[in-house]
Amino acid sequence: MVALGIAGLLGAPIFALLGGIAMIGLLVEGFLPDLVVGATHSQLTSSSAGLATIPLFTLAGFLMAEGKSPERLLRLLRACFGWMPGGTAFAAAALCAFFTLFTGGSGVTILALGGLLLPAMLKERYRERFSIGLLTASGSLGLLFPLSVPLMMFTIVVSAAGTPIEMEHLFIGGVLPGVLMLALVGVLGSREGIRQRVDRVPFRVGELLAAIWEAKWEVLLPVIVLGALFGQLAKIAELAPVAALYALIMQRFIHRDLKTNGDVVRVMDDCVSLVGGVLLILCVAVGLTRYFVILQVPEALIGWTTAHVEQRWIFLLCLNLFLLLVGTVMDIFSAIVVVAPLLLPLAAAFKVDPVHLGVIFVANLELGYLHPPLGLNLLLASVRFKKPVLEVMWATLPFFAILAGGVLLITYWDWLTLGILKMTGLYPGLY
Repeated sequence: MVALGIAGLLGAPIFALLGGIAMIGLLVEGFLPDLVVGATHSQLTSSSAGLATIPLFTLAGFLMAEGKSPERLLRLLRACFGWMPGGTAFAAAALCAFFTLFTGGSGVTILALGGLLLPAMLKERYRERFSIGLLTASGSLGLLFPLSVPLMMFTIVVSAAGTPIEMEHLFIGGVLPGVLMLALVGVLGSREGIRQRVDRVPFRVGELLAAIWEAKWEVLLPVIVLGALFGQLAKIAELAPVAALYALIMQRFIHRDLKTNGDVVRVMDDCVSLVGGVLLILCVAVGLTRYFVILQVPEALIGWTTAHVEQRWIFLLCLNLFLLLVGTVMDIFSAIVVVAPLLLPLAAAFKVDPVHLGVIFVANLELGYLHPPLGLNLLLASVRFKKPVLEVMWATLPFFAILAGGVLLITYWDWLTLGILKMTGLYPGLY
């Protein structure tokens, strides 16, 4: 264990640390490694786990991020919202959210779209500091919307841990919280637009129709997928390959943004690098979860918490602070596979619905990307915009503050998560 600690300090990858802790712990307890191998195989090959959706939806996002799809969608969003105070700022935030929900990584969004969106905002006389802060914060906004990879991962992990929930329920539960977080960023954008007297883009029906026509193929992808999903025409696992194939045909043969087969292979290589890391973390985390179960860690957490925390609102506040810390030091996928199974019985003891817990979990980890000084978005934005981390941190603080308020509202007002589900009768809730 000492060697693992030293390796962690020296920068060893997270999967090596998780796997090492699990392996050493199980061997000390007298269990053979085949326990982990068998559990991992079952997790990866389960027809109900839905793991195939993660690489395929991620591939669709990577394909769409190539070429001029972001420019076409930005034109459409500006045609829709450019007339508002801070309309371009809101359009930039919405565009970031769109690509993050498909790629599953805010870092991908910042690195891929930063070069397009920052010059566009500066051209319209937004302050550079504000623009960097908005783009840094917007990099993780899409994580609560339907088809978000972290929401898929949470569903898979908690279902494997013995609390089965439907992926569609978590998608619907994340809609209003996701809209809330995007709207809060839009409020700061409007404030900046008014303060700086940024020119608005007059609303023109002709421009809107032209923008819709230009971006029609990009717009059709989420319309087809979400329409089929919420219309109960197909399951999410059946739609993932359709989305990936659609994005490939659109970018390779319709728009021809991917000019050669070599470009397709390059994008797939980038996608495999991200998804492979996610699946590797999931594999080793299965072993770590088994080790925690053997040590009765969930039972010990429940006993300690119920003995020291009596009120539900205090538990929820402690949960927020804990998840914010986790989101600062761990990537979102590692946090889900390691921490979520431990929190499930604890949340059940305080009657927190598992769907609501999933939204709270992802919302807090989304905020953790912005938490100074080690939030992942801060580090990536520093590299992308060639600014010191401290400067990016100060630029992002107003967004961090207002989004933290949004997380608290999501946490304590569970109607945002469960209201639509209960009104439509799709999910009555457990409590």
